[in-house]
Amino acid sequence: MKRKRKSSTIALFLSASMLVLPVVPAAAAAPDTDIEVNGHEIDFTSRLPLIEKGITYAPQGDLLKALNATFVQSDKSGTITVLVDNEQITVNAKTKIVNGTTYVPVRVVSEQIGYKVEWDPATRTIILTTGGKGFLWEVSNGDNTVYLVGSMHIADDSFYPLDPSYEIAFEDSEYLGVEIDLTQAQDETMQKMMLDLGMYQDGTTLKDHISSETYEQLGEILVENGLEKDALDGYKPWVVEITMSQLKSMEAGYQGEIGIDLHFLQKAIERKMPIIELETYQSQLKLLSGFSGELQETNLKSVLDNFHLVDDSVDQMAEMWKLGDEEALLEITNSMKTNEEYYKGMLVDRNLKMADKIEGYLTAEDEADYFIVVGAAHYAGEDGIVKLLQDRGYTVTRK
Repeated sequence: MKRKRKSSTIALFLSASMLVLPVVPAAAAAPDTDIEVNGHEIDFTSRLPLIEKGITYAPQGDLLKALNATFVQSDKSGTITVLVDNEQITVNAKTKIVNGTTYVPVRVVSEQIGYKVEWDPATRTIILTTGGKGFLWEVSNGDNTVYLVGSMHIADDSFYPLDPSYEIAFEDSEYLGVEIDLTQAQDETMQKMMLDLGMYQDGTTLKDHISSETYEQLGEILVENGLEKDALDGYKPWVVEITMSQLKSMEAGYQGEIGIDLHFLQKAIERKMPIIELETYQSQLKLLSGFSGELQETNLKSVLDNFHLVDDSVDQMAEMWKLGDEEALLEITNSMKTNEEYYKGMLVDRNLKMADKIEGYLTAEDEADYFIVVGAAHYAGEDGIVKLLQDRGYTVTRK
């Protein structure tokens, strides 16, 4: 159930409290200090930033506008409430009034709204950047709410901090739901199953199951990366495909360890928050190992053909996620339709099962809020979870 927040009505009733803020002596003008937000310099329309005791302050109105935040209210304790993406955030930042202009500390306000703050001493510029907008939807039924997060399973530091709406939704939730609990992936039983399904048990090797052209191409790339030509001979094509994709993604600076899934799994563990799985490790392994030999080689060949271009494709996917570009997400999802077996297995069938579980959370008798994190591709398109829930009569709202 949702924790109570100050309503917008109360915020309006208290907005006059800004009139009693203390007036402080004027501080020193900041010597040629610029502030950039996502690469764009803020044009301060009235007063310039100020520095007092090593802290840079900026006019509240200009700074909040640049941060896409709207002032709601302030109180005597020095905190201010702002509106970001229709969510109220209370910022613990003492304001100052200088010559009739309200100033706020740049670092404190920016970080609490969700921006990363850096200082470039060479240009005397404060650099504010957002991490990822990503994909977040909300669906409710009575007192039960489910937040739907579209994950990118690999990420780098530029994804963080996430948009504040994620933290607000996460704090509202009693349960974290994921495809599978990746923190348990090293379990001995799971590792044995991976070897049983992913390695040849009949005395044959990879070379016996794929074309000589594909095998030679794989060997060349392995040697380029300091490995033996036959390093992956014992594994089936679907395992080799995943391994090669991970290899190049890591070279490009992306890691599963800081992907969106694991980010929230770690937060849930710290908070002792119950973690529920929408799928199982076994079901995912059986899906991948159950694809036809032809499809497995096709997917492997695609990775190898694009191996030296993966940097660009992963970067484009990362940019799509950080921008929350739903049109680009749909394009990626639709591209999977070129192979019916792959599209049906990876998305259609799994989406139906996930939607069933999500509906179960929405209709559960025990009132609770759920924070569900699955791959972003599962939400988009006619066969996506969002459309499936809408077809069942639920209103799904993009946050």
